[in-house]
Amino acid sequence: MSSITDGFKDVFMAGIGAMALGAEKSKELVDQLIAKGELTVDQGKAINADLIDRASQTAGKTAESVRDDLIAAHLAALTKDERDAFAAKVAEMAAAADEKDAAMDAQADEVEAIIADQQAAAAAASAGVPAAQ
Repeated sequence: MSSITDGFKDVFMAGIGAMALGAEKSKELVDQLIAKGELTVDQGKAINADLIDRASQTAGKTAESVRDDLIAAHLAALTKDERDAFAAKVAEMAAAADEKDAAMDAQADEVEAIIADQQAAAAAASAGVPAAQ
């Protein structure tokens, strides 16, 4: 009777061992799948960023090309006097844009000077130096 009990015990222990081994292998498999998934996501992000960069470059070139073609077609339909007037108008617009940029740069310089003065005053105050008036 001891051999039957030992047999059942062996079968029971084998079942427990199989479950333990299955659990270990399952964990290893899940860990491998997670690692592979993370790698795939990272690769997908890199590919997506590359595609977005290429698409924006292509779109920029295409838009520039279309704009140039439209201007060329418009100029081809104009007389010499109309082309001269168009060129003068574009020159005026460019000058206005340059003036606007210069004004914005001057404002930015003023803001930077004010911030620098405030930072210097704050540093002096924290060092205990009286403010100059």
